[in-house]
Amino acid sequence: MYRVDWTTNVGRLVALEPEPAEVDAHAAALAAGYNDPANAALMGHTAPIPPEDVSESYEAMRDEGARLFLLFVDDELVGDADLRGLEDGAAEFAFMIAATGQQGKGLGTKFAAMVHAFGFGALGLSTIYASVVPRNTASRRVFEKLGYVLDDSPAARAFADEPGDVVLAIDRATFARENAGILADIRVTER
Repeated sequence: MYRVDWTTNVGRLVALEPEPAEVDAHAAALAAGYNDPANAALMGHTAPIPPEDVSESYEAMRDEGARLFLLFVDDELVGDADLRGLEDGAAEFAFMIAATGQQGKGLGTKFAAMVHAFGFGALGLSTIYASVVPRNTASRRVFEKLGYVLDDSPAARAFADEPGDVVLAIDRATFARENAGILADIRVTER
């Protein structure tokens, strides 16, 4: 279990791999974020997600080998992120900044950079993919800021959540080059 810390101009950011009890404690807030109509449309959700399903989903994803993170700004939960489908040095990254009032402030980009620093560093991944609903231009901007490029290869398409999703990819060297200015400030530690 790891945590990733970064003190920025918006506050002290923490991405924390949670224990099951920590997920349970934040399940209602996460469900509210997933169920927000604007968020649900951008993530492709059509049915409401109750808090107990959040906890069950975290447990199932953890059992499948996913690395899950709760995202905090100055100890306030603002969302979650994960690396899933880890296989052969690759994974898919997904994230959500839950509160619409916190969106559009660069938090998605910052937290994405933090989880990527963990993935490429602690896990030694070589490539990370992102599956994006085409109308989710905000998420696509986050990935492009990090250095992602469109990838329609069979390897990338295997990470598509839905057939119509856009898939982007970034490799370790590109991430390190494009984000060299911030990586020295991000700390990845075991809990």
